Amino acid sequence: MAEVAVNMVLEKLISFLNEEMQLLRDFHTEVADIKFELEFLSSFLRDADARAATEDSDEGVKTWVKHIREAAYGIEDVIDEYMLYVAKHRDQHGFMAFLKKIAVREIGNKRRRLNINFTEREGSSRGHVDPRAGLHFVESDALVGVESSRDELVGRLNGGESMRTVISLVGMGGLGKTTLAKKIYDDVKDHFDCYAWVTVSQSYDTVERLRSMIRRFHESKKELPPDGINDVMDAEELINKSRDYLQYKRYVVVFDDVWHGEFWRIIQSALPENNNKSRIIITTRCMRVQEFCKQTCLVHVHKLQHLSLEMAQELLCRAAFRFDQQKECPDNLKSLSFEIARKCDGLPLAIVAIGGLLSTKGKDVFEWKRLCEDLSKELKSNPHLAHVQTILSFSYHDLPHYLKSCFLYVGVFPCNHHIRVKKLIRLWIAEGLVKENQEMTLEETAIAYLTGLINRSLVQVEWSDSTGRARSCRAHDLIHDVLLSKLEELNLIQSSEASSNDAARYIWIDKNRACDLSRRNGNFQTHSLIIFKLQQLHEPLFERLSSNFELLRELDFENAPFEYLPEEVGNLWHLRYLSLRDSKIKILPKSIGKLHNLLTLDLKGSLVIEIPDEVRGLCNLQYLRAYSVDYHNDYNFDTDQGVRINGSVIGSLESLEKLYYVDYQSQNGEHFGRELRRLTRLRKLGITNLKSDYGEALCGAIKQMHHLHALRISAVNEDEVLQLESMSPPSSLHRLRLHGRLMKLPGWISELENLVKISLHWSRISDDSLKILGDLPKLLELWLFEGYNGVELHFERGKFQKLKFLELRCLFKLEKLVIDRGSLPCLETLGIGPSPLLQEVPSNIGNLECLKNLAFHDMPEEFAKKMLPSEGPDYWKVEEIPNVCFRFETQGMHCQAFKLADFRLQEYLCQTTSSL
Repeated sequence: MAEVAVNMVLEKLISFLNEEMQLLRDFHTEVADIKFELEFLSSFLRDADARAATEDSDEGVKTWVKHIREAAYGIEDVIDEYMLYVAKHRDQHGFMAFLKKIAVREIGNKRRRLNINFTEREGSSRGHVDPRAGLHFVESDALVGVESSRDELVGRLNGGESMRTVISLVGMGGLGKTTLAKKIYDDVKDHFDCYAWVTVSQSYDTVERLRSMIRRFHESKKELPPDGINDVMDAEELINKSRDYLQYKRYVVVFDDVWHGEFWRIIQSALPENNNKSRIIITTRCMRVQEFCKQTCLVHVHKLQHLSLEMAQELLCRAAFRFDQQKECPDNLKSLSFEIARKCDGLPLAIVAIGGLLSTKGKDVFEWKRLCEDLSKELKSNPHLAHVQTILSFSYHDLPHYLKSCFLYVGVFPCNHHIRVKKLIRLWIAEGLVKENQEMTLEETAIAYLTGLINRSLVQVEWSDSTGRARSCRAHDLIHDVLLSKLEELNLIQSSEASSNDAARYIWIDKNRACDLSRRNGNFQTHSLIIFKLQQLHEPLFERLSSNFELLRELDFENAPFEYLPEEVGNLWHLRYLSLRDSKIKILPKSIGKLHNLLTLDLKGSLVIEIPDEVRGLCNLQYLRAYSVDYHNDYNFDTDQGVRINGSVIGSLESLEKLYYVDYQSQNGEHFGRELRRLTRLRKLGITNLKSDYGEALCGAIKQMHHLHALRISAVNEDEVLQLESMSPPSSLHRLRLHGRLMKLPGWISELENLVKISLHWSRISDDSLKILGDLPKLLELWLFEGYNGVELHFERGKFQKLKFLELRCLFKLEKLVIDRGSLPCLETLGIGPSPLLQEVPSNIGNLECLKNLAFHDMPEEFAKKMLPSEGPDYWKVEEIPNVCFRFETQGMHCQAFKLADFRLQEYLCQTTSSL
C-alpha cells in the first residue's frame, strides 16, 4: 500500500502544480525537491508492500514503509488544506507555510539511518517457503463436490478434438483449482505418451520452467533428460528441444498457478500442434490468461464454483473427524459445524485448514464454539491457519497500484454486503482512485478497473442483467477479512467493528454509531463517511461534519433517518459524492450550490421533488440521479417521477454525463429544449411527463448528444402520444425505454445497430412495425409492457438472432403467439402475461433450445391447468424447459409463485376455481 499512497499523492501533486503554476514559480526549488523525492520513492516501491508482508522482511523495511505511507497521506492533506484555505479566503498567499508542513525529505533521511538497501534485498527469499507448496498432494477424502466436474474434464482430456486443446481452470485463490487439476491429471496421464506437471507462480523464470517441463516429459517415460540441459540458458534452444521431442507424441502438461498471459505467449511455442489430441491444463486466478490462449489454441474454460453450504459442512467434518473412529459429526456439533462452514463461504482451502485445526480439539463444544465466534481473529493469529490469508493475499500483492487502492475500497463495506456497481465506481471516482484517460470517461475507466478485479477472481459478481452488465458485487468473506486487515493495518478505516481512529480515511457507521461520532472533537482526515442501516441521527453530527471533517469527499446518507439537510453541508468544499438515496429529505438547502467540486448527487427514492436554482454552481457535476419510485405498484404508469428543475439552470450543468429523471411538464418546452442542447457530454438521459407538443423540441436537443448511450422518455400520461418521429439519436445508443402511446414504431429505431435493450411501455402499437426490431443485430433484451395491441404476435424465422430476454407483459388483446422454427435461437428467459385472451402456449416453444426460464404472470387458471404434469394436455410443450413457473398477484400487492412441478400449484388453481 506504500506504493499506492505515493503514486496517488504524486499524481495529485502533479495535477496541483499544473493548476497553480503561476503561484508556485516563487517556490520552484522546494516543490521540485518534493516531486523528486516522491518519484524516487515510487521507483523503489514496486513490491515494497509485498516485501514488507513476508515473514523474512526485517522490521527496518516495515518501519520505513509505514513512514512512507504516513508522509504520503500527510502531503495529500496539506494540498487539500491549502486548496480549502484559498477557497475560503480567496487568498493565495501563505503557501510557504503549507509547504513547510511537507516533510518528505525526512523519509530519505530515515531510509539512510535505517540502512535499507533494496538492491541487495531484491530476489532474496532467505529460504522462504511458498505456502502453496504441496497443495496438489491431497487425500481423496478431502475432495467434495468435484465429481461431476472431474468426470466432465476427464472426458474432454481423453476425447474431443484432435487439435491441441487448453483446459483452463479458473477461480479465486483457495477454491481448489490445483487439487482438481491434480486429480484429473492423475486419472488421465497414463493415456498419453508423456506428461509433465509444472508449477509457474507469480515470479517465474521462463528458462527454468522450460527446463523443468522437458525434464518432466523425459521422466514420465523413464528416460534421462537431454545431456547438458541444465547448462542451456537460451529459451529459443530449449523451445526447439521441446518441439523436437514432442513432435509425434500425444502429450499432456499442467501449468499450475499461471498469473500472466505473457507466460503462455512464450511457452506455447514449445508445445507443437501435431493434431494428436494433446492437452494442456492451466490453473489460474485471472480470466485474461485464457484470452491469450485463445489466440493460438482451442480453449475450454471451466470456472470453479464455491461449495454449497451442505458440501462445505461435509468437507469440514471429513477434515475435523478424519482420525475419529466413526468419522461422523456428533449431533451436538452439527449446528456449529454448519455455522463454521457458512463463515468459510464455500472456500475449500479455508474449510480444510479449519477442519484440520478442529481435529486437534476433539468433540469439545466449548472449543468449537470459541473458534466459531473468533474465526476472523484465528485466521490472522493462529499459526495453523496463517497460510490461508497468506495465499489469499497473493492476488492483492500482484495488483498494479491503481487497482490495489480500488480493491481496498471494496473492504470499506461490511462483510457479505452486496455493493451496487454504480455506487462503487462513483465512490472510486470521487476518492480520486480512477486515472484520467483521454479515450474514455472516468466512469468507463472505473468499469474497466472493476472488470480487471472480477477477471482476477477478487471481486464476485452477485447479479448481472440480461445484457451481461454487472449490477452488484462483493468480496468473498475471507477476502474481505484480508482487505479489512489491510485497511486497519494502514490506519485507513474506522468502522463499528474497528477501533477508534481519528486519522482514518474511511469511516463506516451503522446502527447507533453516529452517536459516538457526534460527540467527538478534533480534526479528522476522513475522506469517506458511509452510513448503513442507521437507526437514529443526532443533530450535532452536521455541525461536526462542517467543523471537523473539512477534507470530506464522500458522504453517503443512503436510507438515513432524517428529513432535512442543514445549510452546513455547503461548507464541505472538497465534497465530490453526496447520496441522499431513499432518505426522507424533501428539500435541498440552497448552500448546496457551494459544493463546486461535487461530481455525484444521488437523490433516487428521496422525497425531493424540486432542485433549487443554486445547483447552477455545481460546475463539475457529472451524475445527477433524482426521482421518486413507487415500489408498491409495478403496473402503474407513474411508478417513476422525475424532479422539477429550472430550464435556465439545467443548461449551466455542462459537465453532466448522466441526468435522470427530469420533469418536462413543468418547463417552458421550447426554452428547456434549447438548454438541454448544451449538455453535449450526456451518456444517459431520462425525461418524464413529456407532452406531445414538446416532442420536437426534445428531439432537437437529443441530436446534439453524440455520446448518448441510454435514453428513457415518458409521456405525461398513458394516453399521451409521444411525438418522436423527428428524432435522430446517435448510433452509440445501447438502451432505449419509451413510456407512452406510439402510433407506430419510429423508423429511426431500425438504424440503432448498437442497441442491446429496448422497452416499450403503454405504446399499444397495433400494426406490424414491431417487425423492424427483429433485424437489430445486437438486441439482447426486449420488453413489451402494454406495448402491443394486436391479436396475433408472430416471431418470424431468422429474426431476433441474439435476443436472450423477452417479456410479453400486459398484452390484453393477444389471442395467439406464434414462434417460427429458427426464430429466437438464443432466447434464455421468456415472460408472458397477463394476457387473458391467450388460450395456449405455442406448440413449438420447445424448439427454443436455449430457453431456461419460462414465467407466466397472472394467466387464467384454465391456461395454467393445461400445463399441469399430471393431466395437462399441453404439458409436453414445456416439459423440457428447466424452469417453468406461474406467478399470481394476490390482495395487498403480494405475489405467490409456483414451479410447474410444485403440488401446491394444483391446489391453488383448484381453490381459485372453487371460489369463483
